[in-house]
Amino acid sequence: MKTVLAVEAGGGTARNLTITLFLVFVAVTLAITIWASRQTKTATDFYAGGRSFSGFQNGMAIGGDYMSAASFLGIAGIIALYGYDGFLYSIGFLVAWLVALLLVAELLRNSGRYTMADVLAFRMRQRPVRTAAAVSTITVSIFYLLAQMVGAGALVALLLGIKPGTTFLGMDADTAKVATIIMVGALMIIYVTVGGMKGTTYVQIVKAFLLMTGALVMTVLVLAKYNFNLSALLGDAAATSGKGSAFLEPGLRYGVEVAGNSTQTFYNKMDLLSLGIALVLGTAGLPHILIRFYTVPTAKAARKSVLWAIGIIGTFYLLTLALGFGAAALVGGKEIIAQDKAGNTAAPQLAEELGKSFFGGDLGGATLLAIIAAVAFATILAVVAGLTLASSSSLAHDFYANVIKKGQTSERQEVRVARISALVIGAVSIALSIYAQSLNVAFLVALAFAVAASGNLPAILYSLFWKRFNTSGAVWAIYGGLVSAVFLVFFSPVVSGAPTSMFPDHDWQWFPLSNPGLLSIPFGFLCGWIGTVISKEHDEDKYAELEVRALTGAGAH
Repeated sequence: MKTVLAVEAGGGTARNLTITLFLVFVAVTLAITIWASRQTKTATDFYAGGRSFSGFQNGMAIGGDYMSAASFLGIAGIIALYGYDGFLYSIGFLVAWLVALLLVAELLRNSGRYTMADVLAFRMRQRPVRTAAAVSTITVSIFYLLAQMVGAGALVALLLGIKPGTTFLGMDADTAKVATIIMVGALMIIYVTVGGMKGTTYVQIVKAFLLMTGALVMTVLVLAKYNFNLSALLGDAAATSGKGSAFLEPGLRYGVEVAGNSTQTFYNKMDLLSLGIALVLGTAGLPHILIRFYTVPTAKAARKSVLWAIGIIGTFYLLTLALGFGAAALVGGKEIIAQDKAGNTAAPQLAEELGKSFFGGDLGGATLLAIIAAVAFATILAVVAGLTLASSSSLAHDFYANVIKKGQTSERQEVRVARISALVIGAVSIALSIYAQSLNVAFLVALAFAVAASGNLPAILYSLFWKRFNTSGAVWAIYGGLVSAVFLVFFSPVVSGAPTSMFPDHDWQWFPLSNPGLLSIPFGFLCGWIGTVISKEHDEDKYAELEVRALTGAGAH
């Protein structure tokens, strides 16, 4: 195999470099977290970082939160294997920020305090709405956490050169993956419980800087390899892919036209539309992204942070184009699939090839591979910390403080429960991830987006813009969207009935689309409307107050 990671080619060089760089990053971020813990004195400090971050800092942190392992490893891999169609993810993720900027960012910042449910429950009965919001937040966050932590286990085993039949420190591949998942889970619990939002935000800023730098260096090296001639790069990628010009055209993976089967062709095109809708609308309903808007002091800073995030994320997704096509051209689809069927190792494999070309043989390949591996670790750690914070905040602030204690609790008690919640959610995620190692990571991420867009987004938009919206509508919207998304995915080809399914040997699928967004998102909006109109509850004064707060920031904490 041409692209065997340099662990074998260069002895233990890559392994040692990777471990060293990873330990350096962990040491630096733990130091940041301990420093931040000394600044964390109130609930506002823990949940919202004391609302002390500038627009640029928060924009960097949002970028750090958003550019997950799925973005760095997954998108580069999809582009490397499927060309043009893989870039659809980049476009969808980026366009999604326009929805967040135009509809959610400023209004949410002005209306709430710590969590998404603050806005939903403002003019409604607290207990049912906050319970529904907490259930939705934890569901979305845990699916996201599983994806990151399962990816971490696979990545570490890969980068340490642990394959079936080989060992590291006496551990075989499976044991090493479990150990990695436990280690990543333990670190994320420390980041959240010790540093709160301040510690987590600074970790995400550092990670965003590292990820942008790593991606930029690799992009420059790829372009330099082709004398900065994009046409030559794309031509070589198409030729190496074995698919010719089709590699640079739509329809290789999504919206595939099946000759003689108009029904399947129609389903394929609807599936593409469904995926696009979920990606574009999901971001504005992701709990760990929404709580970021509370960390800035003003609505103007919230707008500015989203603009910075769009710039940072947009630049990064443009770089994934060069990384994906560069991997296709320089590594080759066969070598990528031989290493990882899903293509998740395309970026590390490209780093090794570039290191060999520009920095001299196996040692150069091992060095650049180790750097990019450390960046990938940083990416996973920062994202899981943000997700854990979002779910523990919702459990403590929404469920404990406002549902169980009915608002009769001190800030100190609330923060203590948030820290305990982070520990519990972290432990649950670690346990589920150990048993979920065979699951499709892309499925988990796509489901998180579909659930967020189906349940959270209808409730948020109705709450901000519909005067008649009430408690019944909010509960119906959240549970309707949440249940329909999970239900449809369970009966889709993603779970059973296809060679690429989670359970390929079983077949209970009847829903033909892989992504439920096309049906579950409108269904979430429909449930919200039905729940509202069948209830007589109505409070125009509260809506007027919310509208003033949302538009002016008056009364915002």
